[in-house]
Amino acid sequence: MRVPMSWLREYVAVPETATAEQVAADLVRVGLEEEAIHGGEVTGPLVVGRVLDFTEEPQKNGKTIRWCSVDVGAHNVRVGTGTGTDPGTGTGAGDAAGRPRGIVCGARNFAVGDLVAVSLPGAVLPGGFVISARKTYGHVSDGMICSARELGLGEDHAGILRLAELGVDAEPGTDALPLLGLAERTVEVNVTPDRGYAFSVRGVAREYGHATGAAFTDPVDPDGPPPPAPTADGFAVRLDDGAPIHGVLGCDRYTARVVRGVDAARPSPAWLQRRLEQAGMRPISLAVDVTNYVMLGVGQPLHAFDLDTLTGPIVVRRALPGERLTTLDDVDRALDPEDLLITDDGGRRVLALAGVMGGASSEVSATTRNLLVESAHFDAVSVARASRRHKLSTEASRRYERGVDRDLAARAADLAVRLLVEYGGGEPSGVTDTDLRGPVPPITMSVDLPARIVGVPYTAEQVTGTLTEIGCRVEPSGDGVLTVHPPTWRPDLRIGADLAEEVARLRGYQDIPSVVPVAPAGRGLTHGQRARRSVARALAEHGLVEVLSYPFVSPLVHDAFGLAADDPRRTALRLANPLSDEQPELRTSLLPPLLETLRRNVGRGQTDLGLFEIGLVVNPSGNATAPRPGVAGRPSAEELAALHGAVPDQPRHVAVVLTGQQVPAGWYGPGRAADWTDAVDAATRVVRTVGLVADVAADERAPWHPGRCARIEVDGRAVGHAGELHPKVVAALGLPDRTVAAEVDLDLLTALSGGVRRAVPVPTFPVAKEDVALVVDAAVPSTAVEAALRDGAGELLESVRLFDVYTGPQVGEGRKSLAYALRLRAADRTLTAQESAEARDEAVAVAADRVGAVLRGA
Repeated sequence: MRVPMSWLREYVAVPETATAEQVAADLVRVGLEEEAIHGGEVTGPLVVGRVLDFTEEPQKNGKTIRWCSVDVGAHNVRVGTGTGTDPGTGTGAGDAAGRPRGIVCGARNFAVGDLVAVSLPGAVLPGGFVISARKTYGHVSDGMICSARELGLGEDHAGILRLAELGVDAEPGTDALPLLGLAERTVEVNVTPDRGYAFSVRGVAREYGHATGAAFTDPVDPDGPPPPAPTADGFAVRLDDGAPIHGVLGCDRYTARVVRGVDAARPSPAWLQRRLEQAGMRPISLAVDVTNYVMLGVGQPLHAFDLDTLTGPIVVRRALPGERLTTLDDVDRALDPEDLLITDDGGRRVLALAGVMGGASSEVSATTRNLLVESAHFDAVSVARASRRHKLSTEASRRYERGVDRDLAARAADLAVRLLVEYGGGEPSGVTDTDLRGPVPPITMSVDLPARIVGVPYTAEQVTGTLTEIGCRVEPSGDGVLTVHPPTWRPDLRIGADLAEEVARLRGYQDIPSVVPVAPAGRGLTHGQRARRSVARALAEHGLVEVLSYPFVSPLVHDAFGLAADDPRRTALRLANPLSDEQPELRTSLLPPLLETLRRNVGRGQTDLGLFEIGLVVNPSGNATAPRPGVAGRPSAEELAALHGAVPDQPRHVAVVLTGQQVPAGWYGPGRAADWTDAVDAATRVVRTVGLVADVAADERAPWHPGRCARIEVDGRAVGHAGELHPKVVAALGLPDRTVAAEVDLDLLTALSGGVRRAVPVPTFPVAKEDVALVVDAAVPSTAVEAALRDGAGELLESVRLFDVYTGPQVGEGRKSLAYALRLRAADRTLTAQESAEARDEAVAVAADRVGAVLRGA
């Protein structure tokens, strides 16, 4: 919400010496976070100029520029001063005070005689853009004729800003900064969803008063003169909600005011247009600007209909099946039975989507002379659902869905009518006020509740005084219980905890002590938490970068991965309200979003990448459907059991992807590209980190290459896969060639590793080193040979590592040589050479027996 300082001062006594930064800091104290400070960005000479003449000059690039002569009054160029303006530029009105400025302009929406905003050399525009005299298109442009966007007044950049459109009439050379409100500062605050009343200058002013004690003046004082009462000639209105959501009427108050003979298309006064622009809205016409001004000022959305296009009565109802509406944005929308509509002709013609946007059929146009001003109170849930259903977020819907003051409709409509009559002529006519509101239920609260919740010993006087300050009517009783009637502009106050929050907020968050809770003795990180942290640290130390990706995927990714029709990974949980219709499913593997992250980074110029992610996957099983317990009481044990039973299995996985150079090229050599062995190494590193030993075996599993895929096993159980991705997968996902990946079930690893591991004493005796080279058939996996060596060497074996693989004529066709480094050690003695040799020979014997290994050279 953007609040101009001058507008804020009309509603609350802000000291003249207070800066925008000070006001923002005061608002932060009561929970309105500062978003930005706007205004004051234009400095230096910005003046009113009159276009005396221009010449259109086509350019080689196809663009036509205008070489303009602009009278800027006292800022005209004195003859003989030696400025860079082209000699002989124009004669006439500017000569008495000097020569007019010569300025190059690319816009074409102005004519001779128009008043424009001219930034002269030395001016600085928003974004730090410094204006200087510079040569362009064959001329020296001595300044710039500005558009609204260049001045920070809006987003319009189609043409330059014609001051007559803002109602500005001033002599050339007049300082344009105050005329355009550019010297004024605007405070922008972030409004949380529960505080919709602060979506107005009225609400922000009230909060400033709470923060500083400054006197607040309500622009729609509920204790002031009442608005006009309903009249017999008022436009007929009927509220007919046959399907209220949660039993709450979609509209419980509808005020309609008729204004006849008004020039609705007349430009708004300059002061009103400036305020709209400062608040971030574009001026359009008097009727639209007035409704927007009242909405920004007091928080009540309004809508103006062309009265001559309406046929009574107006009926507020839910949509019927098959109904459609073309809204003001020229979009034809299919309506939902939950949509709340404004209709006329007894409910037969749809006029608007209530609280969201009007329809094109009753739009105010340049020929409109008679208006019907709508000011209503719509249900927040109905508006919010319609806004999201139609993907149509408007200024009105943002306020309605956060809660609008239910007593404000008639007074806001009266304020709008008075402005329309004052600036557009005409006469106010019929008044309609259909009111079905019920009483606001009071809140019963123990007077010590804020102290118990917040931890600050607030007294009963402090609690009662604070609640009265925010507009509540408090009725204390002798037993320490308060009956609190919240104000109508605070629909967010519903229970005692809400009131306790208000006490804490206004008494000062800074007074709430920061107390770090004492951790219970004997507790700490779980085994799973320690394992996750260790794995993340190990992979990061290995040179990989951790990323976090959204868990949402497209159903098409299963085809891109080449998954079989019966692959359980195709069974994915579909979201009822996905953020994107293209990604409505929860991931059953970490690889799809992780590979998308890889692809995006490669597209941004990163060629050598190693990424990993630790996260949950969702594996739904069965057809369990979660029940929907009522809200009247605690769910029964059966309902809770059914809810837990419907929750899908969500194991935690770790995935790794690599592409490009694993070892970069340098003076030492050409480098090395990442290959399937790096993916296997990353997977086995994860296993080792949790204290287990990984076995690696060849496997076939999508999306990996069938000849370069490894299954990672622990104690005979598959815990993951690693290898090079299939070329078809790489092509389908737009990945670099030979991309490799690994995915491991971290929860399964944690379960297999057990709980706390017993510390192993640091060895004090030397290690014995034995190397063996074994020749086996090419089809024998190295893991089988390694397992045989482990079993044969027995308890003396500390580690075994494959360090060389050889194929060639020396070992024979279809054979390979595997060289292993055996490290032997005893815990209680130094091994003799004979003991080491015996352990080695026994390991070779077991390998020969199991896999037919032959000692090379034997």
